[in-house]
Amino acid sequence: MIRKVLGLFRIRQEERWLVGVFVIISIFLHACCIYCFSGSFLQESIENGGVFYTQFQVSGYDPITYAVITHWGTTYQVFRHPLLAFMVYPLYLLNTGLIALTGYNLVQFLLASLLLVCNSYSVVFLYRIFRDIIGLIRYDATLLTAFFYGFAHIMVASIVPDHFTVSMFLLLFALYLSGRYIQEGKQLTVVQTVILFIITAGITLSNGVKIYLDALFVNGKRFFRPLYLSLAVIFPALLMWLFANWEYRTYVQPQEKARQAALAKKGEVARQRAYKQFMDTTSITNPEEKQKAFTILYKRQLKKEAEERWAKLHKGLPIKGKSIFLRWTDITTPRWDSMVENLFGESFLLHQDYLLGDTLRDRPLIVQYRWWICYVVEAFLVGLFLVGLWFGRKSRFLWLTFVGFAFDMVIHLVLGFGLNEVYIMASHWAFVIPIAIGYWLLAISKSPKANSQQLIANGLRFLVTTITLFLWLYNGSLLVGYLLG
Repeated sequence: MIRKVLGLFRIRQEERWLVGVFVIISIFLHACCIYCFSGSFLQESIENGGVFYTQFQVSGYDPITYAVITHWGTTYQVFRHPLLAFMVYPLYLLNTGLIALTGYNLVQFLLASLLLVCNSYSVVFLYRIFRDIIGLIRYDATLLTAFFYGFAHIMVASIVPDHFTVSMFLLLFALYLSGRYIQEGKQLTVVQTVILFIITAGITLSNGVKIYLDALFVNGKRFFRPLYLSLAVIFPALLMWLFANWEYRTYVQPQEKARQAALAKKGEVARQRAYKQFMDTTSITNPEEKQKAFTILYKRQLKKEAEERWAKLHKGLPIKGKSIFLRWTDITTPRWDSMVENLFGESFLLHQDYLLGDTLRDRPLIVQYRWWICYVVEAFLVGLFLVGLWFGRKSRFLWLTFVGFAFDMVIHLVLGFGLNEVYIMASHWAFVIPIAIGYWLLAISKSPKANSQQLIANGLRFLVTTITLFLWLYNGSLLVGYLLG
């Protein structure tokens, strides 16, 4: 079994030149990113990671992994990334040794190496989806792979110190494996499902749901067999939840209590100051009415200040409730503008204004493009995607991929999770677009009306090639200019 798994990671001869070209481009982009921040990060002390948060700004991506590999701790949000801190622990040990040997913090180089490997295999498995699962010719598979990596926040995510590149690699691997099993009529075993879930959900909890969706499409009705459902689904999910709770109580809660105590003390000082000012200036004479009026007024003031803080952070107001998950929701950010400018805009095409700015710092929530051509390209991308869904509507594999995309749209557009910076999550779902287009290319290439359909196929290839070149030139020039500027 181990030999079979390792065999999946053997790069085939026809894939080597594609991976080689990608590696060369990726090394250049990583070098630009390292150059941009090395002046601050190379000398970073192992005792202090604050400079990562103050100096790093590339959209809304977090430099937490830089900080964790430099001075290990459960710094990630443990209910969203329960195992991530432990997964990068070996890199922390290696980096600690390198700091002792060289006197330099080489965290950027270590993480760049990991991301380069993950991205290279993302290229491999995406290319194989086009070749092995959909059945495209080499040119079309290569074109759609290049098309995908021209997307703005696939290109950006591939070089920044966040978890999205690793997540994308695992999701594409799971998709490829699921597609192979659907073709061969095989079932995902309990062990395979548990391993995929633990690794994927350990990095990002929501992506663990996609492993179960993959298993549902692969196994069909057998997914609901009591033994499989209990051992492969319920037990690992419960175990992950219990681990996240233990991690929270052990590492995070003590720090939160200390912060809350400090804030409560500071808040009490502010309350006493406001109380004294109110009592000195109010015209109310009755002591009970005085106290009641102050309490009402002060609550209103606190609520207003909280709303102003949320608005300043461009997070939108969450659904009311005590659950930690409700804090991640957003019911006030405009959906349509976010879809046009961010979800299907910034994800694919960078905005020239506030280039790679962070909405939690200085970037407005909604930024418009300077050029009308950007909206035309966006419209073509969405149109190609929708037509591709129609041509691939009978494919079980495409529906598997689309359901994962639909799950992301529910948590982003309906619940509002991460909606203020939704484009940085493109690595979790954007591959559904070239996959759908692949089914359109397949359908018209195999049509019995050879001459007319071949003309349409060549026209579609020309359109995708043109968009691909535009994406690479437009996004690549803006990204490199930002890093080297």
